[in-house]
This record gives sequence, C-alpha cells and structure tokens, in this order.
Amino acid sequence: MIILAKLRAVALAIFLFIPILLPAQADKPVKTTKPYRILTSGKQITVKSTKEMKSLMVWTASGHRILEQKEMNVQSYDFRIDVKDKYFFMMIQLTDGKIYTEKIGIP
Repeated sequence: MIILAKLRAVALAIFLFIPILLPAQADKPVKTTKPYRILTSGKQITVKSTKEMKSLMVWTASGHRILEQKEMNVQSYDFRIDVKDKYFFMMIQLTDGKIYTEKIGIP
C-alpha cells in the first residue's frame, strides 16, 4: 500500500513537471517577402515593384488622404509629399489582387 502511494506520488510529480522540462512547440512566424520596395529621398517617394501595381493610396497618421491612384498598371511610381506630417500609411494593391499596407516615416 505504501509503495503504491509512493508510485502515485512520483507519477503525479512527473506529469506535473513534464511541461516545465520540455520546451514548448512554438509556431515560427512565416516571413513573406514583399514584392515591392519603398525608396525615400527627403519628401520624394519611389515605389518599385516586381509585379504591376494596380492602385496606390497614401494617407497621413491623422487620416487625411494625400494620394490615390487607381488603374495604374505600372511597376514603378514616383510622387512627392508636400504635407508637414512625419508618418504616413501606404496601401499598395497589385494586379493579382494582393494588398499590402505599410507605415513609412519621412524626415
């Protein structure tokens, strides 16, 4: 009886401490490469894409839309920002329907 109680106690201790001893299986985040690059030179912005861009929209952090281009079908687009804000959001839609958004900062 005493041996059975000790075995139960050891088994319980093992089951309680196994999760602590074994490393957790964490899903590694999948890195997707962006099919575009955003190049900045002061207030001049260039967006270069490996695929054709269908539309491009840029808005300020306060929500004011400063650029909206539709049905572009180009791989490169240049524009100049004449707003005094420092941070902007950009949405790029490719011709295959994929949409990418990114926050950019301008000095």
